[in-house]
Amino acid sequence: MSSTHFGFQQVDESQKAQRVRGVFDSVANKYDIMNDLMSMGLHRLWKTYTIAASGVREGHKVLDIAGGTGDLSEAFAKRVGPSGMVVHTDINEAMLSTGRDRLLNSGVALPTTLCDAEKLPFPTDTFDIVTVAFGLRNMTHKDIALKEMCRVIKPGGRLLVLEFSKVAKPLEKAYDWYSFKILPKIGQFVAGDAASYQYLAESIRMHPDQATLKAMMKEAGFGHVDVHNMTGGVVALHMGIKC
Repeated sequence: MSSTHFGFQQVDESQKAQRVRGVFDSVANKYDIMNDLMSMGLHRLWKTYTIAASGVREGHKVLDIAGGTGDLSEAFAKRVGPSGMVVHTDINEAMLSTGRDRLLNSGVALPTTLCDAEKLPFPTDTFDIVTVAFGLRNMTHKDIALKEMCRVIKPGGRLLVLEFSKVAKPLEKAYDWYSFKILPKIGQFVAGDAASYQYLAESIRMHPDQATLKAMMKEAGFGHVDVHNMTGGVVALHMGIKC
């Protein structure tokens, strides 16, 4: 069997999806509050910037991959209006269910689909915009997932990957201290789960840096890729255009 990383551990590829599923099954009901706490609310600004940079407009078709609790889906739905469409997806049933309930409680009814980003169940050239926020690093075969995302985007359409990335060097020590000493303790106190947030910190370090992910997106078929660093590189928005 081929191996891959699960945080800092090496595991069989066949085991990674199940282990990641266990992480998100554990944290689903506390996901939003933990995002606010561990980012000090900055995740809302990162997502607002992503939506603004997307160029989304009325009538667009948007696919939200690893959409989780649905905050991006909800924001996109307001922009595309009744003539557009937003499809909310996730590979994790607990996260998808939490997001669907949250959206319905907000008065937003969207198509909601349980699916694997490496095998998207949509026709080629369907969507104007595909977005994946804080989900790509958990995928086993990122190259395959990126090619699938490219496949379902219309020519001229955009992929937006919002993800934790390589922090600026002067911030490294403080960021490592926070990630490995403080974050798991917050996870234990709020969600009763330190291990999942230890995995989160480790998975960020194993994710490709800005330049590597940009190259991967070009290899997947995107003709032009821009990189927007935010908060000193804590996160980066990679925006690829399908030519």
